[in-house]
Amino acid sequence: MHKKDALGRYGEELAARFLTRQGWKILDRNWRCSAGELDIVASRGQVLAICEVKTRRSLRFGSPLEAVTPQKVQRLRRLAGLWIAEHAQHAEAVRIDAVSVLIDDAGMTRVQHIEGVC
Repeated sequence: MHKKDALGRYGEELAARFLTRQGWKILDRNWRCSAGELDIVASRGQVLAICEVKTRRSLRFGSPLEAVTPQKVQRLRRLAGLWIAEHAQHAEAVRIDAVSVLIDDAGMTRVQHIEGVC
């Protein structure tokens, strides 16, 4: 596994733990289809959140959240529809969230959950 892939997987694990501590139920992780991949699908109450996780070691190339572009959000919306259809899931609200994971050189982490990025 490449360093970048390992960092991404570690960030996704930290994000899932963070969301769980915040009361979210993780329904799926790394769900794939021919159109792409969803990092985390979670629910809390009647809200279904499609969570895009972005992990960085520094802000040198911008914040992790800057990588969640309008094009990325559109693709996530399409994928959300496919996931919901495949899983026959019902929710009063479906939204696209982002989870930013920053890991500094000392290994300290900062996780931020942004609800409704679109």
